[in-house]
Amino acid sequence: MNRREARQLALQALFQMTLSDIDRKSAVDAVKDEGEPVNPFVIRLLDQTLDHEEAIDRLICKHLKNWSLDRVGNIDKTILRLAVCEIMYFDDIPLTVSVNEAVELCKIYSDEQTRKFVNGVLSGISKDIETNC
Repeated sequence: MNRREARQLALQALFQMTLSDIDRKSAVDAVKDEGEPVNPFVIRLLDQTLDHEEAIDRLICKHLKNWSLDRVGNIDKTILRLAVCEIMYFDDIPLTVSVNEAVELCKIYSDEQTRKFVNGVLSGISKDIETNC
């Protein structure tokens, strides 16, 4: 499983956790292929996102223009959370890769308008982070 596939699995699991209020293991087991081991990147991404969800949401909210986080669709919010987690807590992944991968997830799970929205929010966050480093 490559990282793009791992991100898709993490997205599906986190989405299930958000909607169904189930634990990480149950969510991952529900979306992964039976008998296939879980990529450690999936677990790392989920754990970091869940551990830092409040900080991640605050950063997302800071970059929403005329929107509240409650208005953002669940799948779009989940994509944003995973991408912001990577941007903030995964030093081994370049910012541009995290943004690009989030846009790719939007191509699969969302539409053109959402792709532009997610790209705009993440671009603002990336510029903010690059300026402060």
